[in-house]
Amino acid sequence: MKSNLHLKFIILYIIFGFLSIFTVSILTSQLLLNKLKQNSSHNMYREASLMASDYLPSYFSEKVSSWSVQSQLKAMQLYLNASLWFVEADGTLIVSAPLDNTTVPEKIENFDPAEIGSNQFIISNYHDYFQNEVITVMAPVTQGFSTKGYLLIHKPVSDLVETCHSLILPVYITTAAIFVLSFIFLIGFQFFIYRPLRQITEAATQYASGNLTYEIPVTTHDEIGYLSASLNYMSAQLRDMKEYQKKIVANVSHDFRSPLTSIKGYVEAMADGTIPSELHQKYWNIILFETERLTDLTQDLLTLNEFDKNELILDKTEFDLQQMIKNTAASFEGTCTSKRISIELLLLPGTVTVYADRRKIQQVLYNLIDNAIKFSTNDSTVTIEITERNEKIFTSVKDTGIGIPRKELNKIWERFYKSDLSRGRDKKGTGLGLAIVKEAIQAHDEHINVISTEGVGTEFIFSLSKAE
Repeated sequence: MKSNLHLKFIILYIIFGFLSIFTVSILTSQLLLNKLKQNSSHNMYREASLMASDYLPSYFSEKVSSWSVQSQLKAMQLYLNASLWFVEADGTLIVSAPLDNTTVPEKIENFDPAEIGSNQFIISNYHDYFQNEVITVMAPVTQGFSTKGYLLIHKPVSDLVETCHSLILPVYITTAAIFVLSFIFLIGFQFFIYRPLRQITEAATQYASGNLTYEIPVTTHDEIGYLSASLNYMSAQLRDMKEYQKKIVANVSHDFRSPLTSIKGYVEAMADGTIPSELHQKYWNIILFETERLTDLTQDLLTLNEFDKNELILDKTEFDLQQMIKNTAASFEGTCTSKRISIELLLLPGTVTVYADRRKIQQVLYNLIDNAIKFSTNDSTVTIEITERNEKIFTSVKDTGIGIPRKELNKIWERFYKSDLSRGRDKKGTGLGLAIVKEAIQAHDEHINVISTEGVGTEFIFSLSKAE
């Protein structure tokens, strides 16, 4: 497209110019000449009819002389710039007013008044009496209900051609002006369409070759500018995705490599006797701990992969959310006891039935409660509260722990993200828990929000639809 499109428009422009000139010189000229012939013949026939009906019959009644008739014809000859013949019914010439360099026969041979036909005029050299073509009209002169003679008017077609040429000149000038204006349009196309398209094509080539840093300059706010901005946004998203994929691979590799290295080292040390047998139980527990880390990481990755699939289908059922909260909270009894943390449940009277995927909501609750306990200080309280508003059930999980720094609030939903505070407190976390929570809630077309103050605590609130 770098040269072909531009070349095509130049060729089309040249073809347009030639077609315009051809149309004006051939078609327009011919149409104009035909129109002039029609108008001129109509005017000639009208003048001939007036003369033949109002004045010439007086000649046959001997009220006017031939000299008077010739004077009238001469005046018409000057007015029409045509040859006038006044002949008898058999074609014998009575008087005439010819143009210069034309001859007048004493009698028209093979004279036939019907040769004019219904067109009121004919174009020919009229029985070879003229060297060039003339327009001939004929009007009968009648007296006493009988035709006494005819008035013939012959106008050279060359006069009409000259008139046509004089009239067509402004058309040529107009055509030339249109051609120049179209050239300005071609220049506008070059600057406003062709060049941006070249830049877009170059950008597409760069993106295809892997150069996602190429940026298209956006100088307009039309469709071309919108397309350029969209491609720039696309390249930025692809760039971020590429970096995100690298980060994912690096994090997964790191989180897998660390426990595997520990497991391998401890197993080799126990196998070659470096670690005495009386300490094996201690290191078997460490290996079990690292294995659990690998299991959790694998399970979280599988869960996120499930959410990434577009064909994800939720198994929605009706269940008692408050009972699920009680059961999930009870599963943390051992952890809470060791840290002297209490879980306070603020529930609604009776049952609260929601319509959602039981397994995924249970996972949401587990992750939120696990995080709340993990980042709470000893001798503190984790509060779980249920509220109802506008056919929605809102669940709040609140702790009084270390909180989340303001600058990190928007990052906690990213996969493998761990704040600097969490790295020092927890070695087992995968950094995928909150990502799973957000994906699960969004899959239900619901919302989850976080409110946190560093050093005060954190509260997560998510919504679910109440069962009908």
